[in-house]
Amino acid sequence: MSLLINLAAGLIFGLGLVISGMANPAKVLNFLDVAGHWDPSLAFVMAGAIAVTATGYRFVLRRSKPLLDDSFHLPGWSTIDRPLVIGSAIFGLGWGLFGFCPGPAITSLGLAATGTLVFVPAMLIGIAVAGLVGKSRS
Repeated sequence: MSLLINLAAGLIFGLGLVISGMANPAKVLNFLDVAGHWDPSLAFVMAGAIAVTATGYRFVLRRSKPLLDDSFHLPGWSTIDRPLVIGSAIFGLGWGLFGFCPGPAITSLGLAATGTLVFVPAMLIGIAVAGLVGKSRS
C-alpha cells in the first residue's frame, strides 16, 4: 500500500513541477537572471510551496508518528559547516548553469528534455561521489 501512496505522491509532485514551469530550464534560468530577462513568476510558485509545506508541517508533526513509517526522520543537526556550504554551492552552480535541480531534472526525463541527458547522469555521478567522500570521512 505504501508503494502506491508514494507513487501517487511522486506523480502529483512531478505534475506540479510541469504545470508550474519548474521543469522548464529556460523558465528557471530566466527566473535566476535578475539582471536580464527576469521572469518573477517562479517566485509565486516558491511562495505557494513554502505556504503549503509550512501548513503541512504544523499538522503532520503534531502526530506521534507518520502514517507509513515508525518514526519521523528529521535532521538532527543545524550546524552550518564546510560540507554544507560546498554542497550548496555545487547545487547552486548546477541549477544556474543548467536550469535544473534534482526533482525537475528527473521529471524532465519523462518529457524527453535534451538537457537532462547530460544533467541527470552528471547528477547521479555527483551523488555517488558525495556518498563515497562522506563514507571515507566518517
